[in-house]
Amino acid sequence: MDTVCIPDQRTFFKDEQFYSTLFHELVHSTGQRSRLARHEKIKNHNFGSQDYIQEELVAEMGAAYLCGITDLEQETIENNTAYIKSWIRTLKNDPKVLVLAAAQAQKAVDYILEHQADGQP
Repeated sequence: MDTVCIPDQRTFFKDEQFYSTLFHELVHSTGQRSRLARHEKIKNHNFGSQDYIQEELVAEMGAAYLCGITDLEQETIENNTAYIKSWIRTLKNDPKVLVLAAAQAQKAVDYILEHQADGQP
């Protein structure tokens, strides 16, 4: 099966939190081999590794882009910012991580928008 699983919408305090989480997981799904094959390049999937942080940053940035497109940005920006701040040390050590993540996030968002079932963003 090819599915994205997240908790039931009723478990979130706000609908915006649900959609932000959904967008985050959808961006992760674009890394799969049959989509953008981003995960094929990840060598170390361990929590806290450079590769792990890179993929999480891609997912958070992509979710932030999608929240902006769907007018949810003001509701979710604090959650995204707090999550991304946890990786500041990695970003300081290798600024290219941020640039690469932004490019990968944009590709993921473009893929998601191009593959909507109803053709609408």
